[in-house]
Amino acid sequence: MQLTKDKVAILNYTLKDKDSNIMDQSDDATFSYIHGSKMLIPALENALEGKQAGDKVNLVIEPENAYGERDENRVQRVPRKMFPPEQELEVGMPFSSATPEGKAVNVVITAIEEHEVVIDGNHPLAGMALHFDIELIEVRDASEEELAHGHVHGPGGHQH
Repeated sequence: MQLTKDKVAILNYTLKDKDSNIMDQSDDATFSYIHGSKMLIPALENALEGKQAGDKVNLVIEPENAYGERDENRVQRVPRKMFPPEQELEVGMPFSSATPEGKAVNVVITAIEEHEVVIDGNHPLAGMALHFDIELIEVRDASEEELAHGHVHGPGGHQH
């Protein structure tokens, strides 16, 4: 069976950076998604389109087709007093913020100074070429329930 829209893909993958350092990995056939549901970046989903169980895919996705280039305008210094005084802050800590227009944005603390905190609104993988090694383990039809819920259910059904 070919991987097309509304099929469930179960796969193993390794994601590496340009220096072959492993950044993420799932090698136990636990990663699954519904193809065409926009759960993956489009370039990755396009590379898997039409593949079958047993197929292996090795590809490099450049930043402009992944999470974009880094935008230094998304790095800001904000006053420490914008955070609750009792909140313990750590470099690497993610949190949600809002733009002046009220749009939610995810940011990460990159530095903590006496009176200021540096936050970065770039995706952690922005500016990086993504090197994927993928093995498609299984392709099957998504159930009506999975399609209605927009995600794959594990063995035995609904697990959330």
